[in-house]
Amino acid sequence: MQKIIHSWAYGVLLLLAVALSSSAYAAPSISYRLSMPEPHTHYFEVEMRLEGFRGKNLEVTMPVWAPGSYLIREFPKNVEAFQAHVGKNRVKAEKTDKNTWRVATGGKDVTVTYKVYAYELSVRTSFIDATHGYLNGTSVFMYPEGHKDLPSTLTVVPYKGWSKVSTGLPVVEGKPFTYRAPNYDVLADSPIEIGNHEILSFESNGVKHEVAMYGDANYDPARLTADMKRVTDESAKVFGELPIKYYLFIVHNLAAGGGGLEHLNSTTLHATRTTYGNERTYKGFLNLVAHEYFHLWNVKRLRPIELGPFDYNQENYSRLLWVSEGFTTYYADLIMRRAGFTSEQEHLEKIASSITSVENTPGNKVVSAAQSSFDAWIKQYRPDENSYNTHLSYYSKGALLGMLLDMEILKATNGTKTLDDAMKAMYDLYYKKKNRGFTEKEFQEGIEKFTGRSMDDFFSRYVYGVETPDYNAFLGTVGITLKDLNHGTNQPLLGAGISLATGKPVVTTVTRNGSAWQAGLNVHDEIIGMNGYRVTDDLNKIIPAYQVGDALELVVSRSGQLMILPVTLLKDQTVKYRAERSSPVTEAQKMNYLAWTGSN
Repeated sequence: MQKIIHSWAYGVLLLLAVALSSSAYAAPSISYRLSMPEPHTHYFEVEMRLEGFRGKNLEVTMPVWAPGSYLIREFPKNVEAFQAHVGKNRVKAEKTDKNTWRVATGGKDVTVTYKVYAYELSVRTSFIDATHGYLNGTSVFMYPEGHKDLPSTLTVVPYKGWSKVSTGLPVVEGKPFTYRAPNYDVLADSPIEIGNHEILSFESNGVKHEVAMYGDANYDPARLTADMKRVTDESAKVFGELPIKYYLFIVHNLAAGGGGLEHLNSTTLHATRTTYGNERTYKGFLNLVAHEYFHLWNVKRLRPIELGPFDYNQENYSRLLWVSEGFTTYYADLIMRRAGFTSEQEHLEKIASSITSVENTPGNKVVSAAQSSFDAWIKQYRPDENSYNTHLSYYSKGALLGMLLDMEILKATNGTKTLDDAMKAMYDLYYKKKNRGFTEKEFQEGIEKFTGRSMDDFFSRYVYGVETPDYNAFLGTVGITLKDLNHGTNQPLLGAGISLATGKPVVTTVTRNGSAWQAGLNVHDEIIGMNGYRVTDDLNKIIPAYQVGDALELVVSRSGQLMILPVTLLKDQTVKYRAERSSPVTEAQKMNYLAWTGSN
């Protein structure tokens, strides 16, 4: 009997030793707790529990930018009250650079706490006030350096009286407002809306979609969800599947605002409160829905190789944003047409206005679509008074390049294939099969598989170069003719933007090589008079009364000093395009147009 007892005791001790050993070497784990006890002060409070990490010190980091918005935003500037505790004992924590803290854990489990000031309501930042809370993960949540791949849980503690939390993160069953993330990238890419917002829902392609509507607005829930479903249904046809089990739209209805930001299985959209009551602005909102939803595939899954996994500490450069954003802009317009929201005439007008805008931007002759993409970090979100002359948005130029490549594929395949097929093929290859992004070379090769020929000339001239395409040669594929309404005219143009915001006519932009540019008119000059008369209005309203070659004498105030500037009016070199269906059209053009838009 004694022997049996000794054996039993030995077994217990052995199991205890194994348990203690397993505990000592348990896999690292991360859990977050987000609270907001005083929302009117605009602070989120974060508790990060780090268990199982070995080593005397542990470094935790906060990102400096938000994926999808290519600008270093220095999110750590909003962090304060950073502390670390092992058990009940506070341990040393010091900041080692602008976004990193070193915590002396001694190899033990540690709890890190800090506050984040959040009072910038945009789609790319975080915000909280007495009415609601909204956050993007990169501006609130830190992560242990070198461990972005670890899963985590997040518990949200809403302010008292707030009953709803909306996020794309999967829920932990049985635990209210508790969510899980397979890694930091997913946590960072899942915005959260907290408050008492209205939640609308609809199903698209067998997947539940929810719309978290913050703010009063004049929308009709039934019409809005039905129309959003039409957009999402049409979008999915391009790739043939929905790579998600749930999708969330977070919509902020505000006094003023617009724009959106894409995420892995959600998006945040900003709209004015009156957007839904006007047919033009309502269609604009649906176009925004189409744009951000198309990102579900293009950029979030079918992506340039540089855009994931992310380095949150610095810029992630890519020369392919003209594809990621430009093609998405192009497809948003095309989806609106295919879904029946825009008429043929409206679609033609959009094409014409897009080409007009790009070709009238002096920067279009200075910077290529590829270089514009690469320079996004220093130019796209930091415009100045000279940006118009030196930069071009990769959104607008990329949209035109997408259209031209669509025409090339249609022409090469006699209307049997479109850009849709190329995008789907690359999606299947790089996202589904290889689980990585594509290089510049691979993207061109993906297009060439459908054009059946080398696209070196196209990419050299229009993607990496700044040549003006022969738009009619491309659009002729679908029977569309582009006409310049300014062709043959001889009208003068000042070439300066003038604002009356201060109650006085002040120069805001000067167009490269225009009349004002040649005369030496400067941004910030106040226009006092012209040809002996006082000027109190926008000078551009007066210029049409003059002829090319006329000499003007402007009196301007520059830094408080009066100056006289002689100006010789030069010919207006801008274009004004109109797009129309060709007459007559061939059967091939009809077939191509049908394959392109889905309608005759």
